[in-house]
Amino acid sequence: MESSFNEQFDQYGIWRRGFAQQLNALREWLSGQDLLDFAVQQRLQRLEAQVRSDKLMVAFVAEFSRGKSELINAIFFAHYGRRLMPASAGRTTMCPAELGWESDARPSLRLLPIDTRESMESLAQWRMRTDAWVEYPLDVANAEQIADTLSKVAEVRKASVAQARAWGFWHDEDADDNPLQDAEGWVEVPMWRHALINMPHPLLRQGLVILDTPGLNAVGAEPELTVNLIPQAHAVVFVLGADTGVTKSDLAIWREHVLPAGGEALVESRLVVLNKVDTLWDSLSTGSQVQAQVRRQCEESARMLGVPLERVLPVSAQKGLVAKVGDNAALLQASGLSAFEQLLASGIMGQRQKVLQAAVAANVQQLRTEVERVINIRRGDLDDQGAELRNLRGKNATVIASMRGRIENEQREFDSSAAKIHALRTVQMRMLKDLFQLLSSGTLQKELGELKDALDQRGFKLGARKIYTETFERLHAVSDQAHKQAADVQSMLSATFKELNAEFGFSLQSPPPMLLAEFTDDLRNIESSYTQYLGFGNALKLSSSAFSQRLIKALAMRLRTVFESAANDVDLWSKSVTAPLDAQLRERKRSFSRRLEAIDRIQHAATGLEERIGEIEAAESRLDVLQAQLAKASVSLLSPLDEEHVPVQATALDISLVA
Repeated sequence: MESSFNEQFDQYGIWRRGFAQQLNALREWLSGQDLLDFAVQQRLQRLEAQVRSDKLMVAFVAEFSRGKSELINAIFFAHYGRRLMPASAGRTTMCPAELGWESDARPSLRLLPIDTRESMESLAQWRMRTDAWVEYPLDVANAEQIADTLSKVAEVRKASVAQARAWGFWHDEDADDNPLQDAEGWVEVPMWRHALINMPHPLLRQGLVILDTPGLNAVGAEPELTVNLIPQAHAVVFVLGADTGVTKSDLAIWREHVLPAGGEALVESRLVVLNKVDTLWDSLSTGSQVQAQVRRQCEESARMLGVPLERVLPVSAQKGLVAKVGDNAALLQASGLSAFEQLLASGIMGQRQKVLQAAVAANVQQLRTEVERVINIRRGDLDDQGAELRNLRGKNATVIASMRGRIENEQREFDSSAAKIHALRTVQMRMLKDLFQLLSSGTLQKELGELKDALDQRGFKLGARKIYTETFERLHAVSDQAHKQAADVQSMLSATFKELNAEFGFSLQSPPPMLLAEFTDDLRNIESSYTQYLGFGNALKLSSSAFSQRLIKALAMRLRTVFESAANDVDLWSKSVTAPLDAQLRERKRSFSRRLEAIDRIQHAATGLEERIGEIEAAESRLDVLQAQLAKASVSLLSPLDEEHVPVQATALDISLVA
C-alpha cells in the first residue's frame, strides 16, 4: 500500500536526521585521521546545511470558498480531531498564511496589519520588523485554543473605496470583482495582510511549509506572493469547486499565478483538486451516473487548464476530514482524499527527494574524491620513502649521509616554490575579486536602475515591457561574462599547476571548470515569471504606484538571492580547487620531516633501517584500510529510499578509528 503524504514526510524526516548523524560521525572520523582539510570541512558543512535546512513548501491556491482551508485541515491536521484552519461557512482565510516551524521562536500566530500596504516597504522588509506584527501565542496542547486563535486569519474590517483601491482590493476597470458596498459606502477588506503561523507540528518541525492563499483579489495585490513564494513552491495544489468547475476567476488565477504562459516545465509540480465532489452525490442518480458526471467535470477542468487528466483529482475534503476524525475507512475511500494524498506523496514528495538525493550524491562523490586525494598523496610519499630506504640496505654511513644531503637539497628546492604559489594566490584573488564584483548587489542594482525608474513613473507604463526585456538582456550578459571570467580563472590555475608540477614535483590535476548553470536557469525562470505583469492586460494594475514599486522590490529581492547563491558557488569552487595544492604542501612538508627523521634514526641505530621500512609498510596498509572505510561511509551516506519511499534505517557509520 502506498504511503500518505504525512507518512512519507515522516519517513523523509527520518532519512534527513539519519543523514545528518552520519555526517557528524564522518567528520569525527576524518578529524581523527587528520584528513579534515579546509576543502573537506567546507564540503561537509555544505552537505549538512543542505540536508538540515531543506524546506518543502506546498502552496494551496484557490478562489474564495473552494474549500482550500478544509483540504489543509483534512490532510495535515485531522489528528487534532477538529478543524484548525477556519473553514466553516462564512469563515475562510482572508489573507495569505504561512504555516511552518522556527525553533528559535515560540509557538504563535503573527499578523501583519493590512494598512502596511500603504508603505512602499516589501513584505520581506516587514518580516524583519517584529514590532509591526500583532502576535498571539498558541497553546500547542489545546486544539480548541489553536483553532480559536487561527480564526483571526478570517477577520475583516470596513474600509472606504479609496482605501480599498490603495490596498489593491478595488479596481475601477473591473467592477464585477469588487467587494460589495454597504449602505454607507463602506466595503469589507481583510483585516490582515499576511499571517505567519509558527507551530511545532511534527511535519512542520521536519521542514514542511504550508502556504495558504486567499482569492484572486488578495493574491493579485501582493507581487511578492505571486512572483516569489508561489513560483518557488515545490508543489502547488490548485483547488476548484466540483459544483462550479473552472470559473472565470479560477481561470484568471491559474493563468496569472499558478501556470503562467511559458510555465510548461512546472506542470509536474502542479496538482488540481476538484473539491466538494460530495455536492454531486445525488440519491436520485445511480452510482455510475454520479461517477460519469464527476469524470466529465475532471475532463473539462483538465482541458481548460491544459493539464493531464491524471493530475486532476475529485475530492471531498469535508467528508475526508470527517472520515479521518471518525475513523471511517469507507467514507475516506469515497472522499478521494487518500488517492490525492498518495499522488501528493509519490509525485511531489518523490520528486523533491530525488532532487535532494541527486544533490547529496554529487556532493558526497566530491567529498570522497577530495579525501581520497589526500590519501593518495600520502600513499605516493610512502612509496617514495619505502623505495628510498630499501635502496639503503647494505650501504655504508657515507652513502646514508649523502642521502641526507640530497633530501635537504630537495627540501630547499621545494621551499623555493613558495614565491610561485604566493604569485598564484595573488592573481587568483584579483581575478576572483572581479568575478565577485560582477555578481555583487551593486551590479544588480545598477542593471535594475532603468527598470526601477520606468516603474516609478506615474500613470501608465506602456514602455515598461521593452525596458524589462532590455534589463534581462543585460542580466544574461552578466551571466555570460561571469562564465567567461570563471573560465579564465580555471585556465590560469591549470597553466600554473602544470608549471608547479614541472618545476617542483607537484602532482596537481587540472581543476574542473566552474559551472554556473543554476545561475543561468534561475535568471530565465525569473524573467518568465514576471513577464505577465508587464503586458497590456495588467497595464491598469501596473499604473498603481504602490503595486509597481512592490513589484520591482519583489523582483530585486529574488534576483539578489540568485546572485548571492552564484557568488557562494564561486567561493566554494575557488576554495576546493586550491585545496589540493594546500594538501600537497602540507603532506610534502610532513614527508620531508619524516624522511630526515628516518635517516637520523638509521645513522644512530643499526636496526633503524628495517624498523622504518616496517613502519612504512604498516602505514601503507593502514591507508588501504582508510580508503575502504571511506568507500563504505560514502555508500552508507547514499543509501537510497526504496521503491515505497521507506528510507534505510539510519545508523551510525561503522567506522573504526585507525591509529
